[in-house]
Amino acid sequence: MTVPAEWSLGLEKLFTAVSLTAVLRTVVVLVVGLGLARLLSAAAESIIGRRTSPQGAMLLRRAINYALVSLVIIGALNSLGIELGFLLGAAGVLTVALGFASQTSASNLISGLFLVMERPFVVGDVITVDDVTGEVLTIDMLSTKLRTFDNLYVRMPNETIIKSRVTNLTHFPIRRIDLRLGVAYREDLARVRAVLDAVAAANPLCLDDPQPLFLVQGFGDSAQQFQYSVWAARDNYLELRNSIQMEIKAAFDREGIEIPFPHRAVLVEGAPLPVRVVDGGGS
Repeated sequence: MTVPAEWSLGLEKLFTAVSLTAVLRTVVVLVVGLGLARLLSAAAESIIGRRTSPQGAMLLRRAINYALVSLVIIGALNSLGIELGFLLGAAGVLTVALGFASQTSASNLISGLFLVMERPFVVGDVITVDDVTGEVLTIDMLSTKLRTFDNLYVRMPNETIIKSRVTNLTHFPIRRIDLRLGVAYREDLARVRAVLDAVAAANPLCLDDPQPLFLVQGFGDSAQQFQYSVWAARDNYLELRNSIQMEIKAAFDREGIEIPFPHRAVLVEGAPLPVRVVDGGGS
C-alpha cells in the first residue's frame, strides 16, 4: 500500500518538530486544560441542574466536557507543532470505515435521543425492562445503567430499552398494593371486610384516600376468593406490603376467620361407610 505524499510529509514534521520544550509545554496544556474542562463541566451541571432534569444536567455536563477535552487535545497537538491536515485526512478515512461497523452504535445513539426527549423515566427511578428491575443510575447516549436490588450493575443498550416494554415503578407518588385472599365458605364476607378495613385503618402507612378496595373475584375449590387493595406512598410501598399481610393474618387468627387449604374428597369403591383414616406417619 502506497502512502500519500502529503501524509509522508506530515509524518516527517510530526517527528522532527517535537522537542523537549514542546513536550513540556504540551504536558502543561493537557494537565491544566483537562482540569479546567472538568471544573467547568461540573459547574455547568450544578447551575443548569436546578432548572432541568438530572439526566439532562448529566448529558449537558458530558457534552461540555467532551467539547472542552477536544479543544485541549487540539491545542496540545498544536503546541507540538503538528499540523492537523494529515490527521484530519486519516480521520476521514477512518470515519468511513467505522461508519459501516457502527450501525448498532448509531441505533443506540438515536434511541438515547428518544429516551432523553420522551423521558419515560429519569435518573433515580426504579424501572422494569423485560425481567430486569433496578434503579436508574445514568442515561447515556449509548446505554442506560441500572443497579438492581441485589446490588448488581446492569448495562442495557438504549435500542433494547426502546424495543422493550418498560414499567416505571416510581413515576407516580402513590402505589396500590393488591392482596389476593381466600376465606372458608362458612365465613361472612361482610364481617371479613370489616376486619380488613379495621386493619387498614390501624396501619399508619395505609392511605385513607384513595380508600381501600374490596373486590369479590369468585368461588374457588375450597375458598371464597377476593382482592383487597390498599394505597401507599411510593417510599412506603415495600414496608406496607409486608406489614399489612402480617397484620391481616394476626387479625384473622384473633377473629377466628379461617384461611382454608385445599380439600379433597376420596371415594373408595366397594368400601363400607364411613371409611376410617389411619395416620401412618409414625410407621
